[in-house]
Amino acid sequence: MPGRNRPAQRVNHQNHTGNAMIKFNPKKFVAISAALAGVVTGAAGYASPTVNVDTLTVGIGNNKPWAYKDTDGEIKGINADIVKAVFQSLGVKKLNFVVSDFGSLIPGLLSKRYDVVDSGIVLTPERCKLVEFGDPELSSLDALLVAKGNPKGIHGFEDVLKNPKITIGGTRGSQQAKNAAAAGVTGDQLQQFQNTESSVAALTSHRVDGLVFTSGTANALLERPNLANEIERAKPFKGPTDPKTGEVLVSYVGAAFSKDNAALRDAFNAKLAELKADGTVQKIAAKYGFTPEEKAPDGLVSAKICAG
Repeated sequence: MPGRNRPAQRVNHQNHTGNAMIKFNPKKFVAISAALAGVVTGAAGYASPTVNVDTLTVGIGNNKPWAYKDTDGEIKGINADIVKAVFQSLGVKKLNFVVSDFGSLIPGLLSKRYDVVDSGIVLTPERCKLVEFGDPELSSLDALLVAKGNPKGIHGFEDVLKNPKITIGGTRGSQQAKNAAAAGVTGDQLQQFQNTESSVAALTSHRVDGLVFTSGTANALLERPNLANEIERAKPFKGPTDPKTGEVLVSYVGAAFSKDNAALRDAFNAKLAELKADGTVQKIAAKYGFTPEEKAPDGLVSAKICAG
Protein backbone atom coordinates (compact mmCIF):
# COMPACT_ATOMS: atom_id res chain seq x y z
CA MET A 1 0.00 0.00 0.00
CA PRO A 2 9.07 0.54 0.46
CA GLY A 3 12.53 1.39 1.22
CA ARG A 4 13.60 -2.20 1.81
CA ASN A 5 15.04 -4.99 -0.30
CA ARG A 6 13.04 -5.57 -3.46
CA PRO A 7 11.67 -9.11 -3.64
CA ALA A 8 11.98 -11.52 -6.50
CA GLN A 9 8.39 -11.41 -7.69
CA ARG A 10 6.08 -13.78 -9.47
CA VAL A 11 3.60 -11.33 -10.90
CA ASN A 12 0.41 -11.93 -12.83
CA HIS A 13 0.91 -9.81 -15.93
CA GLN A 14 -2.70 -9.84 -17.13
CA ASN A 15 -3.85 -6.68 -18.88
CA HIS A 16 -5.94 -4.18 -16.95
CA THR A 17 -9.48 -4.47 -18.36
CA GLY A 18 -12.64 -2.53 -17.78
CA ASN A 19 -10.89 0.46 -16.27
CA ALA A 20 -11.98 3.90 -17.43
CA MET A 21 -9.09 5.98 -18.67
CA ILE A 22 -9.26 9.69 -17.95
CA LYS A 23 -7.54 12.04 -20.35
CA PHE A 24 -5.66 14.72 -18.46
CA ASN A 25 -6.61 18.28 -19.28
CA PRO A 26 -3.55 20.49 -18.74
CA LYS A 27 -5.86 23.50 -18.39
CA LYS A 28 -7.51 22.00 -15.33
CA PHE A 29 -6.30 23.61 -12.17
CA VAL A 30 -7.15 23.68 -8.51
CA ALA A 31 -7.20 27.05 -6.81
CA ILE A 32 -7.00 27.00 -3.06
CA SER A 33 -8.53 29.94 -1.23
CA ALA A 34 -7.47 30.11 2.41
CA ALA A 35 -10.37 31.60 4.32
CA LEU A 36 -8.17 32.38 7.30
CA ALA A 37 -11.24 32.63 9.52
CA GLY A 38 -9.18 30.73 12.06
CA VAL A 39 -6.71 27.92 12.31
CA VAL A 40 -8.21 24.43 12.45
CA THR A 41 -7.59 22.85 15.83
CA GLY A 42 -5.28 19.84 15.58
CA ALA A 43 -4.47 20.52 11.94
CA ALA A 44 -0.86 21.51 12.52
CA GLY A 45 -1.54 25.09 11.45
CA TYR A 46 -3.60 24.44 8.31
CA ALA A 47 -5.99 27.27 7.41
CA SER A 48 -9.64 26.45 6.70
CA PRO A 49 -9.82 26.36 2.86
CA THR A 50 -12.20 26.09 -0.06
CA VAL A 51 -11.49 24.40 -3.39
CA ASN A 52 -12.55 26.28 -6.51
CA VAL A 53 -13.07 23.41 -8.93
CA ASP A 54 -16.24 21.61 -10.02
CA THR A 55 -14.95 18.06 -10.54
CA LEU A 56 -12.13 15.92 -9.18
CA THR A 57 -11.14 12.47 -10.42
CA VAL A 58 -10.48 9.92 -7.67
CA GLY A 59 -8.70 6.61 -8.30
CA ILE A 60 -9.73 3.62 -6.16
CA GLY A 61 -8.67 -0.02 -6.09
CA ASN A 62 -12.08 -1.68 -5.63
CA ASN A 63 -11.03 -3.30 -2.36
CA LYS A 64 -13.31 -3.62 0.66
CA PRO A 65 -13.54 -2.01 3.15
CA TRP A 66 -11.38 0.81 1.76
CA ALA A 67 -13.01 1.93 -1.50
CA TYR A 68 -15.10 -0.12 -3.90
CA LYS A 69 -18.03 -0.15 -6.30
CA ASP A 70 -20.94 -2.04 -4.74
CA THR A 71 -23.32 -4.30 -6.65
CA ASP A 72 -25.74 -1.38 -6.97
CA GLY A 73 -23.03 0.69 -8.64
CA GLU A 74 -22.54 2.98 -5.65
CA ILE A 75 -19.03 3.85 -4.50
CA LYS A 76 -18.56 2.85 -0.87
CA GLY A 77 -15.79 2.20 1.65
CA ILE A 78 -14.14 4.03 4.51
CA ASN A 79 -11.63 5.90 2.32
CA ALA A 80 -14.25 6.67 -0.32
CA ASP A 81 -16.66 8.03 2.27
CA ILE A 82 -13.95 10.17 3.86
CA VAL A 83 -13.00 11.56 0.44
CA LYS A 84 -16.66 12.37 -0.22
CA ALA A 85 -17.08 14.05 3.17
CA VAL A 86 -13.90 16.11 2.79
CA PHE A 87 -14.33 17.35 -0.76
CA GLN A 88 -18.07 17.96 -0.52
CA SER A 89 -17.34 20.12 2.53
CA LEU A 90 -14.70 21.93 0.48
CA GLY A 91 -17.25 22.80 -2.18
CA VAL A 92 -16.36 20.27 -4.90
CA LYS A 93 -19.57 19.54 -6.83
CA LYS A 94 -18.68 16.19 -8.39
CA LEU A 95 -16.27 13.36 -7.62
CA ASN A 96 -15.53 11.07 -10.55
CA PHE A 97 -14.45 7.74 -9.03
CA VAL A 98 -12.43 5.49 -11.34
CA VAL A 99 -11.85 1.84 -10.43
CA SER A 100 -8.38 0.43 -11.16
CA ASP A 101 -6.08 -2.33 -9.97
CA PHE A 102 -4.40 -1.34 -6.72
CA GLY A 103 -0.91 -1.46 -8.24
CA SER A 104 -1.96 1.05 -10.92
CA LEU A 105 -3.19 3.76 -8.54
CA ILE A 106 0.04 5.63 -7.84
CA PRO A 107 1.32 5.23 -11.43
CA GLY A 108 -2.05 6.60 -12.58
CA LEU A 109 -1.70 9.54 -10.21
CA LEU A 110 1.79 10.26 -11.51
CA SER A 111 0.56 10.16 -15.12
CA LYS A 112 -2.22 12.67 -14.27
CA ARG A 113 -5.13 10.26 -14.70
CA TYR A 114 -6.32 11.12 -11.19
CA ASP A 115 -6.33 14.15 -8.94
CA VAL A 116 -6.23 11.96 -5.84
CA VAL A 117 -6.09 8.25 -5.02
CA ASP A 118 -7.37 6.78 -1.76
CA SER A 119 -7.93 3.05 -1.34
CA GLY A 120 -6.13 1.50 1.61
CA ILE A 121 -2.80 3.01 0.55
CA VAL A 122 -0.19 2.78 3.30
CA LEU A 123 1.95 5.86 3.92
CA THR A 124 5.64 4.99 3.64
CA PRO A 125 8.82 7.08 3.26
CA GLU A 126 9.49 5.49 -0.13
CA ARG A 127 6.05 6.39 -1.47
CA CYS A 128 6.45 9.87 -0.03
CA LYS A 129 9.27 10.42 -2.55
CA LEU A 130 6.72 9.97 -5.34
CA VAL A 131 3.56 11.61 -4.03
CA GLU A 132 2.20 14.09 -1.51
CA PHE A 133 0.29 12.16 1.14
CA GLY A 134 -2.63 13.47 3.09
CA ASP A 135 -2.54 12.99 6.84
CA PRO A 136 -3.39 9.45 7.99
CA GLU A 137 -7.07 8.56 8.10
CA LEU A 138 -6.68 5.49 10.32
CA SER A 139 -4.24 2.78 11.35
CA SER A 140 -4.08 -0.88 10.34
CA LEU A 141 -2.14 -4.02 11.21
CA ASP A 142 -1.06 -6.76 8.81
CA ALA A 143 -3.14 -9.94 8.79
CA LEU A 144 -2.76 -13.40 7.26
CA LEU A 145 -5.63 -15.35 5.72
CA VAL A 146 -5.24 -19.13 5.52
CA ALA A 147 -7.35 -22.15 4.63
CA LYS A 148 -9.86 -23.20 7.28
CA GLY A 149 -8.05 -24.79 10.20
CA ASN A 150 -4.70 -23.28 9.18
CA PRO A 151 -3.36 -26.67 8.03
CA LYS A 152 0.21 -25.40 7.59
CA GLY A 153 0.25 -23.77 11.03
CA ILE A 154 1.38 -20.36 9.79
CA HIS A 155 1.50 -17.73 12.53
CA GLY A 156 4.30 -15.50 11.28
CA PHE A 157 6.84 -15.03 8.52
CA GLU A 158 9.25 -17.18 10.52
CA ASP A 159 7.00 -20.19 9.89
CA VAL A 160 7.17 -19.56 6.16
CA LEU A 161 10.95 -19.29 6.20
CA LYS A 162 11.28 -22.54 8.15
CA ASN A 163 9.31 -24.51 5.57
CA PRO A 164 10.34 -24.00 1.92
CA LYS A 165 7.16 -25.78 0.80
CA ILE A 166 4.97 -22.99 2.17
CA THR A 167 3.93 -20.27 -0.27
CA ILE A 168 2.12 -17.07 0.62
CA GLY A 169 0.79 -14.31 -1.58
CA GLY A 170 -0.42 -10.74 -1.63
CA THR A 171 -1.63 -7.97 -3.89
CA ARG A 172 0.98 -6.55 -6.25
CA GLY A 173 2.28 -3.23 -4.97
CA SER A 174 0.80 -3.64 -1.49
CA GLN A 175 2.79 -2.78 1.62
CA GLN A 176 1.86 -6.15 3.09
CA ALA A 177 3.58 -8.04 0.27
CA LYS A 178 6.60 -5.77 0.71
CA ASN A 179 6.62 -6.47 4.44
CA ALA A 180 6.74 -10.19 3.72
CA ALA A 181 9.65 -9.67 1.34
CA ALA A 182 11.46 -7.52 3.90
CA ALA A 183 11.10 -10.37 6.38
CA GLY A 184 12.94 -12.63 3.92
CA VAL A 185 10.01 -14.28 2.16
CA THR A 186 11.00 -14.04 -1.51
CA GLY A 187 11.27 -16.07 -4.70
CA ASP A 188 8.78 -18.89 -5.16
CA GLN A 189 7.57 -18.52 -1.58
CA LEU A 190 6.02 -15.12 -2.31
CA GLN A 191 3.54 -14.75 -5.14
CA GLN A 192 2.00 -11.41 -6.04
CA PHE A 193 -1.35 -11.01 -7.74
CA GLN A 194 -3.03 -8.26 -9.71
CA ASN A 195 -5.83 -7.62 -7.22
CA THR A 196 -7.67 -8.92 -4.18
CA GLU A 197 -9.94 -11.25 -6.16
CA SER A 198 -7.11 -13.06 -7.92
CA SER A 199 -5.30 -13.37 -4.59
CA VAL A 200 -8.31 -14.98 -2.92
CA ALA A 201 -8.79 -17.33 -5.88
CA ALA A 202 -5.21 -18.52 -5.41
CA LEU A 203 -5.88 -19.31 -1.74
CA THR A 204 -9.19 -21.10 -2.26
CA SER A 205 -7.67 -23.18 -5.08
CA HIS A 206 -4.71 -24.06 -2.82
CA ARG A 207 -2.10 -22.45 -5.06
CA VAL A 208 -0.89 -20.51 -2.02
CA ASP A 209 -1.07 -21.37 1.67
CA GLY A 210 -1.74 -17.88 2.96
CA LEU A 211 -2.42 -14.29 1.93
CA VAL A 212 -1.17 -11.10 3.58
CA PHE A 213 -3.61 -8.19 3.73
CA THR A 214 -4.41 -5.27 5.96
CA SER A 215 -6.60 -6.28 8.87
CA GLY A 216 -9.45 -4.28 7.34
CA THR A 217 -9.31 -6.14 4.02
CA ALA A 218 -9.00 -9.50 5.78
CA ASN A 219 -12.05 -8.85 7.94
CA ALA A 220 -14.10 -7.70 4.95
CA LEU A 221 -13.27 -10.88 3.03
CA LEU A 222 -14.31 -13.06 5.96
CA GLU A 223 -17.75 -11.47 5.87
CA ARG A 224 -18.43 -13.00 2.46
CA PRO A 225 -20.77 -16.00 2.87
CA ASN A 226 -18.99 -17.96 0.14
CA LEU A 227 -15.64 -17.65 1.93
CA ALA A 228 -16.65 -18.02 5.57
CA ASN A 229 -16.33 -21.82 5.50
CA GLU A 230 -13.18 -21.89 3.37
CA ILE A 231 -10.75 -19.43 4.92
CA GLU A 232 -9.95 -17.87 8.27
CA ARG A 233 -7.63 -15.33 9.81
CA ALA A 234 -4.46 -16.83 11.29
CA LYS A 235 -4.49 -16.10 15.02
CA PRO A 236 -2.14 -15.22 16.44
CA PHE A 237 -0.15 -13.72 13.58
CA LYS A 238 3.11 -11.93 14.16
CA GLY A 239 3.38 -9.30 11.47
CA PRO A 240 6.35 -7.10 10.58
CA THR A 241 8.31 -5.81 13.55
CA ASP A 242 10.61 -2.90 14.26
CA PRO A 243 14.16 -4.29 13.98
CA LYS A 244 15.28 -2.06 16.85
CA THR A 245 12.47 -2.58 19.36
CA GLY A 246 10.88 -5.81 18.19
CA GLU A 247 7.44 -4.20 18.43
CA VAL A 248 4.82 -4.99 15.81
CA LEU A 249 4.69 -2.22 13.22
CA VAL A 250 1.47 -0.30 12.64
CA SER A 251 0.57 0.99 9.18
CA TYR A 252 -1.31 4.19 8.42
CA VAL A 253 -3.49 4.69 5.37
CA GLY A 254 -4.44 7.88 3.61
CA ALA A 255 -4.97 9.78 0.37
CA ALA A 256 -2.21 10.54 -2.11
CA PHE A 257 -1.83 13.58 -4.37
CA SER A 258 0.67 14.49 -7.06
CA LYS A 259 3.74 16.51 -6.10
CA ASP A 260 2.51 19.50 -8.09
CA ASN A 261 -0.82 19.50 -6.26
CA ALA A 262 0.35 20.07 -2.69
CA ALA A 263 -2.17 22.90 -2.33
CA LEU A 264 -5.04 20.46 -2.82
CA ARG A 265 -3.42 18.13 -0.29
CA ASP A 266 -3.20 20.97 2.25
CA ALA A 267 -6.87 21.81 1.76
CA PHE A 268 -7.74 18.14 2.21
CA ASN A 269 -5.71 17.96 5.42
CA ALA A 270 -7.36 21.04 6.89
CA LYS A 271 -10.86 19.70 6.31
CA LEU A 272 -9.86 16.18 7.39
CA ALA A 273 -8.68 17.59 10.71
CA GLU A 274 -12.06 19.26 11.19
CA LEU A 275 -13.91 16.03 10.42
CA LYS A 276 -11.72 14.09 12.84
CA ALA A 277 -12.38 16.64 15.56
CA ASP A 278 -16.16 16.62 15.14
CA GLY A 279 -16.39 12.82 15.09
CA THR A 280 -17.30 12.41 11.42
CA VAL A 281 -14.28 10.26 10.56
CA GLN A 282 -14.86 7.92 13.50
CA LYS A 283 -18.53 7.52 12.52
CA ILE A 284 -17.47 6.55 9.01
CA ALA A 285 -14.88 4.13 10.41
CA ALA A 286 -17.44 2.49 12.72
CA LYS A 287 -19.79 2.01 9.77
CA TYR A 288 -17.19 -0.28 8.19
CA GLY A 289 -16.31 -2.19 11.35
CA PHE A 290 -13.27 -0.23 12.52
CA THR A 291 -12.85 0.31 16.25
CA PRO A 292 -11.77 3.49 18.06
CA GLU A 293 -8.41 1.79 18.70
CA GLU A 294 -7.77 1.82 14.95
CA LYS A 295 -8.04 5.57 14.51
CA ALA A 296 -4.89 7.48 13.62
CA PRO A 297 -3.27 9.02 16.71
CA ASP A 298 -4.24 12.62 17.40
CA GLY A 299 -1.71 15.03 15.93
CA LEU A 300 0.00 12.46 13.68
CA VAL A 301 0.71 14.09 10.31
CA SER A 302 2.00 12.66 7.05
CA ALA A 303 5.23 14.66 7.27
CA LYS A 304 6.26 12.73 10.37
CA ILE A 305 5.60 9.37 8.72
CA CYS A 306 7.40 10.45 5.55
CA ALA A 307 10.44 11.42 7.62
CA GLY A 308 10.74 7.78 8.72
